[in-house]
This record gives sequence, C-alpha cells and structure tokens, in this order.
Amino acid sequence: MEIFETVVGRSKEDLKKYGIKGSGFIGRQIVIGEYDWQLTTKVYFDFIRAHVVLICGKRGSGKSFSSGVIIEEFCQLEDEIKNKSAFVIIDPMGIYWSMKYPNLAMKQNLQQWNLEPKGFKEYVRVLVPKGLYEEYVSAGIPVDDSFSLAANVFSAEDWIRTLELERTSKTAIALEKNLNELAKEKEFFDLNDLIEKIRNDNEIEEEVKKFLISTFKTIESWKIFEKFGNNINHFVVPGKVTVVDLSRVKNIAVMNMIAAWLANTIYFNRVLSRKEEELAKIEGREQKYFFPITWLVFEEAQNFVPNDKQTISLDPILRIAKQGREPGVNLICITQMPNKLHQDLLSQTDIVISFRLTAREDLKALRAVMQTYMEEELEILFNKLPRVPGAAIILDDNLEKVLSVLIRPRLSWHAGGTAQVI
Repeated sequence: MEIFETVVGRSKEDLKKYGIKGSGFIGRQIVIGEYDWQLTTKVYFDFIRAHVVLICGKRGSGKSFSSGVIIEEFCQLEDEIKNKSAFVIIDPMGIYWSMKYPNLAMKQNLQQWNLEPKGFKEYVRVLVPKGLYEEYVSAGIPVDDSFSLAANVFSAEDWIRTLELERTSKTAIALEKNLNELAKEKEFFDLNDLIEKIRNDNEIEEEVKKFLISTFKTIESWKIFEKFGNNINHFVVPGKVTVVDLSRVKNIAVMNMIAAWLANTIYFNRVLSRKEEELAKIEGREQKYFFPITWLVFEEAQNFVPNDKQTISLDPILRIAKQGREPGVNLICITQMPNKLHQDLLSQTDIVISFRLTAREDLKALRAVMQTYMEEELEILFNKLPRVPGAAIILDDNLEKVLSVLIRPRLSWHAGGTAQVI
C-alpha cells in the first residue's frame, strides 16, 4: 500500500517497513501557491531510530513550542516503543513543567486540527536541585522530586574548567592539590569536606583561600553536589519525560557540570545496555541489563555546546552527536543562535526544524548543515513561509528533503511564550 504521510527522520526503507508506527504527528506540510497557501500531507516525527535534531529560530518563533509537540507525541506512543525509551530535558528556562496541564487556551484551535487539550501529568516528572526545592515550591512550580550529584564524580580538572581558572594559576593549583588529597583520604565526600580541607591548608595564600572557600560555600548552598547523590535511574525512567529544571541555578558553569554528568552517564549506560542487547540475542536468553534509549534535550544549547570556548559539557555532548546513534542516545538542541553552536554538532545534525531566521551568520550556519540537496536559498524558503505562528522549514537528511511545515498546536500548556502586560 502506498504511504502518503511524511515521517521526518525515517528512511524510505523504514517507511516501507514500519509505516507510521513508532512516530508522532507534528504538523502538516505547507504547499505554497502563487497567491495563497494550503495545508496538505500529515507530517510525523520518527522515534524508532536515533537522531541529532536542531531546532532554531528567532526569539518567540516557536522553538520550545515545537519541541514540546515532539515530547507530547512521545508520551502518546505505543507502550511497546515508549517503554523502551525516555526523555531527559535540561531546562535552564523553567518552561517544561507546564506540560503537565492541558492547553485549554487553544481548545478552539486544536479542534480545527481534530485534537483536544491534554495534560501529561502521568508522564512528565520535574526534578529540581535539592537546595532550591522550597524556592520552586514557593513559586508554584509543580515539583515531583529533588536531585543531587555525588561530589566525588567530579575531578579537579572539572572544577578548574567550571570556575574558569587559569590552569597554572595559584588558585587552580591549590584547588587541585586539596581535592586530590581529599579524594585519597575519603571515597565519598561533600563540598563542606573540601572547604574544610582548603581552610586548614596553611600553604595557600589568604586571598586564594578566601576565594575558594567563598565560591564553594555558595555552590554548596544549592545542595547540588553532596556526599551521596542520586544515580542515573533517578533521571532516566522508561516511558517518562524527566524535566531537570535549572531555572533557579544562577551559575551557567554549574549547569554545564550537571549536563556533562548526565550526558556522560547516559551515554556509557546505553553502551553497556546495547552490548547486553546483542549478547542476549546471540546467546538466545533474556536481557540481564536494560537502560532505555534516551533523548537528551538541551534548551539554550549554545550554553552547553558553544563554538567559542571549552565548557565541561562540550566534549560529552559532542561524543553523543558523533557516536550516540549506535548505542541509542538522541540529541535535541534548541537555540535562537545556531551560529553559536559548535561546528561538530552542526555537522552531525540529521534533522533541522527552523523557524524564521534573518541574521546572516545564523543562515550561514544552517547552509553548512544540509546544502547538497537544497534547490533554493534558505532566505527564499523562509520568505515563502506564510506569516503565521508555527510555520517552519524542516531539513531532513534521512529523506534528503526540505519541507515547509505548519507545526500543530500544543495539546499541553506552553509556558515558554513571550511575557506580556495584558
């Protein structure tokens, strides 16, 4: 039977084999005439294979809105597929908690698409840093649980990079010395242990000591790094969407540490699980170790995978971009500045969902991603788009196609819109 739907990210061979199974409805294709435009073919998003996805556009154009549509569709997948996968969202903006609630404000618009408002409380979990839990609750954010990470998993090199210290500076040397000594003395420790270690080091200059103690006291107050932190299963739950809300963490470098740990730990757990999957097949037995295929979503991705500096999260995320497909780790990177993303990430992208861009450098960055099968200049494609919310260009490296698409309305509440007075 001929298939008329388009499944973004799905090869022609997979489309013939699976049809639209394991995919989610994200919008309709736009056909542009001489004087008007109309909606035609349904457009779906593939959840069977691993992907590196870039979602970009100007502020308020619909980036987070469209990523929410993808996540909603994951929540509605067949159980046999959904329960083998998981989503983890690194959310420095604090906007994904609202997916728990139905989008009653767009009920009329949804009905035009034969859809109804729907909340996803059953599937969406919101985790916040342990020391900031009460702050989130006071702000009325529906928090499911808190989290912390074990301090001993971060090396002196990690902290030196996070604090942006000169590698050969007195401060960096003092930090490295004390942290390494502490790690030899104790298998498990927290930041208070490190503070005491530094305070009792008589070889450190007073100014250096004051800086390190003050810095780590501030970080310690957030209770993100403790003696015994949560393991990865606290964050990655089969069939669930975990929102790691970092909107009240005031230090971007600390956000990068959390992102680095998640990216590293998810990647290596998937490598182990993938090997076990193959061994179980070869030996004809039940799988002993299972870790779900994971989708990592990065809001404000330019902070985590920048092109102009070495952050602690850069290498782990680039590893996933380059090597994540085989073990089954997906990336969705969302930014209003694609030109600020590392070139290695852009070169590995196989799906781009782009709303209107006008900056020359941003357009140049997109051209570099998929230029071989583009018949028209991006500027022309963007100019042809109807001036309606949700209109986007999708570049699909799997089908080697460029589509004009209207993203469907959100079923769940979208908290990422631009603030207004009335």
